[in-house]
Amino acid sequence: MRYLITGTAGFIGFHLAKRLLDEGHFVIGFDGMTPYYDVRLKEKRVAILSRSNGFKAVTGLLEDKGALEKAAELAEPEVIVHLAAQAGVRYSLENPKSYVDSNVTGSFNVLELARALKPKHLLLASTSSVYGANEKIPFAESDKADEQMTIYAATKKSMELMAHSYAHLFDIPTTAFRFFTVYGPWGRPDMALFKFVDAMKHDRPIEIYGEGKMSRDFTYIDDLVEGIVRLIGVVPSEENRIVSDTVIDTLSKNAPFRVVNIGGGQPVELMHFVETIEATLGKPAIRHMLPMQPGDVHRTYAVPDLLVALTGFKPKIEVEEGVRRFVEWYLENY
Repeated sequence: MRYLITGTAGFIGFHLAKRLLDEGHFVIGFDGMTPYYDVRLKEKRVAILSRSNGFKAVTGLLEDKGALEKAAELAEPEVIVHLAAQAGVRYSLENPKSYVDSNVTGSFNVLELARALKPKHLLLASTSSVYGANEKIPFAESDKADEQMTIYAATKKSMELMAHSYAHLFDIPTTAFRFFTVYGPWGRPDMALFKFVDAMKHDRPIEIYGEGKMSRDFTYIDDLVEGIVRLIGVVPSEENRIVSDTVIDTLSKNAPFRVVNIGGGQPVELMHFVETIEATLGKPAIRHMLPMQPGDVHRTYAVPDLLVALTGFKPKIEVEEGVRRFVEWYLENY
């Protein structure tokens, strides 16, 4: 199949593109190569993808509609996967406009592109952060999600809402998946696991927010990619609506649009995560305990039942194994 994937120089986009290329698909990758973190890491990811004859990279910002159209002309995509975004919860406190530009205006441009191209399936990356201040645990896709705690989460929820309207107005089959704390090799340097390992290897203290009393539903990158790949083949339609007494399908009554969690439903305490890193590296961390940061939530916890009902798959790689794989990658590359 032919794919247009935004964000292929990024962590998740790189892994998804590599998986599809390894399976013999054709991928056009679109990415802005912005300096939010070390561009050299992005360049290394693109260099690996470029070893495949089935991959071509187009550089441009999501806000640049012309650049997106150029990528689409090359791709002639059957499927569009929109992963590019301004990421990072804490950075959204410093530079909120960048999130509106990329995640709202940029996503609008992707929707306009889908309107013109009519792909078989449009898939969009959202986040567990949209659940925000929701006190109901665990988080199900059908739960109310109207109290986002950061501009990052608000822009992602805005993207979901726009996508539903486009699916309704222009009959674009669309799936928005909500990620839960993705980690693994080739991850971003601003992510907790990368920061902790790097600091510990160089005998620097690690900053533990919320006094370590938070928990996260960590999702290893290979599990996330498996979930995405399986969802690509589940095009939202009445034919595949889940009818069950135990699973609530989010397939809209007014559009070929669905929201799906990709998480294992197994939250891990932050201190257990730190202890796992210590055990893997064979050295203790210098712990600097800090209060909760603005926008942080105490817990993320996915209900994975809809993902399982649609695809037969649930993330399963334990945090001990995932951390071990990341540390091996880090030691090899740094």
